[in-house]
Amino acid sequence: MRHIGDVVLIYYEEQPAVFARIEAIEPDVKKGWYQVLLLILTLPVQPVTWILREEYIDGTPFTMGGKAVRLEEVRRVVFQQDGYTDQKEPGRGRKDQEGGRVIPFRKPQGKKPVPG
Repeated sequence: MRHIGDVVLIYYEEQPAVFARIEAIEPDVKKGWYQVLLLILTLPVQPVTWILREEYIDGTPFTMGGKAVRLEEVRRVVFQQDGYTDQKEPGRGRKDQEGGRVIPFRKPQGKKPVPG
């Protein structure tokens, strides 16, 4: 089952529609069903509560008002600890104390703009 804090992509009629974050999952009065509080990530954000079975939370398609709906997990991106390196210019910059790369900002070279 998904966990609180997971981000899901909601498909509506087999088309990606909107992202949402799972805020709460509580058992419903009906056995095997759950009240799932989703924060729909739109502007403005919108909280909604859907009553779903566990398999629907895990991605099995279901219908709402005769329309196909599906939740798909958005996997987290895992960054490597060695930090960012620029593949185009290896060795540029210096290492900081924590092992990451510090790339210095340089003032642009060229003509100064004429005020006026």
